[in-house]
Amino acid sequence: MNAARHYRPTAIASDPEVGMIYEGTVVKVMDFGAFVNFFGSKDGLVHISQLAANRVQKTTDVVKEGDKVKVKLLGFDDRGKVRLSMKVVDQATGEDLEKRRGEGGDQPREATPAAE
Repeated sequence: MNAARHYRPTAIASDPEVGMIYEGTVVKVMDFGAFVNFFGSKDGLVHISQLAANRVQKTTDVVKEGDKVKVKLLGFDDRGKVRLSMKVVDQATGEDLEKRRGEGGDQPREATPAAE
């Protein structure tokens, strides 16, 4: 699959599209996540739970202000705030990791049987 077609390094459309991957810059780091400028003047929140696949204790363990990151637009919350994720994007290549899993790249772990 050509991952580049899902990656938009610059803002070409008038509005960001849900499901697309964008390059952005971390503009503010908070205890609960990081705000990323990713679409011209558009900012969105990467919640601490969306920073990395593993559990993150502190936002600053993963990002700091000024970092260039790749984010996927997950959608908008009930107040219209932008929801972003870094953990579903390969930060080196910009590839959508969810799509790779769906195509058999990374197989989900088997469920362990419940103790009787």
